[in-house]
Amino acid sequence: MATPKVDIYTKFGCGYCYRAKRLLDDKGVDYTEYDITMGGPDREEMARRAPAARTVPQIFIGEVHVGGSDELHALEREGKLDDLLAG
Repeated sequence: MATPKVDIYTKFGCGYCYRAKRLLDDKGVDYTEYDITMGGPDREEMARRAPAARTVPQIFIGEVHVGGSDELHALEREGKLDDLLAG
């Protein structure tokens, strides 16, 4: 089974975005980052994928909307992140 694609929507200067990316980097996860600082089509795509989301980062692992940095770190603490990343 292939590992799921990881997408993260961020804004410049966002400490929570930095924390989330650092965790993913520490785990050796390849991800696609979408900088929505200036809005645009990536911001619109994030809004479609996570209609209730108002903050960044917004993280998707495959089709699963993880949420933000706090939720990503909670999955790690609970020992669930590696399974989700493995598909």
